Amino acid sequence: MKVALTGASGLIGSALLPELQGAGHDVVKLVRRPTRAADEVRWDPAERRLDPAVLGDVDAVVHLASVNVGDRRWTAGRKTAIVQSRLDGTTTISEAVAAAEPRPRVLLSASAVGWYGDGGDRVLTEDDPAGEGFLADVVVRWEAATQPAQDAGVRVVQLRSGLVCSRRGGIMGRVLPLFKFGLGSRLDGGQQYWPLISLPDEVASIVFLLEHDISGPVNLVGPDPMTNEEFTRTLRRVLGRPPIPPVPAFALRVALGSERAAEIVLIGQRAVPSVLLDHGFAFQHPTGEAILRYVADRST
Repeated sequence: MKVALTGASGLIGSALLPELQGAGHDVVKLVRRPTRAADEVRWDPAERRLDPAVLGDVDAVVHLASVNVGDRRWTAGRKTAIVQSRLDGTTTISEAVAAAEPRPRVLLSASAVGWYGDGGDRVLTEDDPAGEGFLADVVVRWEAATQPAQDAGVRVVQLRSGLVCSRRGGIMGRVLPLFKFGLGSRLDGGQQYWPLISLPDEVASIVFLLEHDISGPVNLVGPDPMTNEEFTRTLRRVLGRPPIPPVPAFALRVALGSERAAEIVLIGQRAVPSVLLDHGFAFQHPTGEAILRYVADRST
């Protein structure tokens, strides 16, 4: 299979790329900088430029590129960048897929469990409607940007990723050092659900969706969402660290620069991977503890 990939240098893309290549797939990387190799093609999502001919001999497109939501304070400019990077990139890819001749058979497009807003303790499946809040609004528009490809008859999957846990970056890149130094604690009341997934399971689920006839939104989360309090207690146990008092919500809002930025860690989604489980996907790290032991490099 020939696969076009955006976001190949990101946390997920850099792990997905060797997995695809190791399975014998031919991967074309779409990059925003000047090309450096024969397997790269330049595109310009900010200007919505991508020659559809680039995708004319491609079987599938995996679109992962976008601005990170959690690495900086949410200034007005940053929030605009969060929205526009998703709309510009996804619209550009989707329109090029629709215009390509012949068209790719499938588009897997990044999305997020932020779709559900703050779900409280409700179990959330792919059938649940969009929630409220900045993140939910962003994801609704993000997923809608795949419409041109859907209208052209291309199989489209929206990858609603949860909190991807890796040993080398993502949320755990910021959280794990705090816990190793004994500083990690639950956030506010700690009852918000965190839908975790290990990086290996994130990558494996994307490959699974390339190979199976599945369309629409798919929750890329582990089957065992845990509350922030459970996350904190489990990770401290795995690392052999004693408990400490919680971090209050007001302190997080000050540290993150705004109430909206604190939304990332103070709201929760008890999302479950119903579509993946219904189609027989097997998780390498099916429980929250297994994910945290993988990240901490401790045997399960």
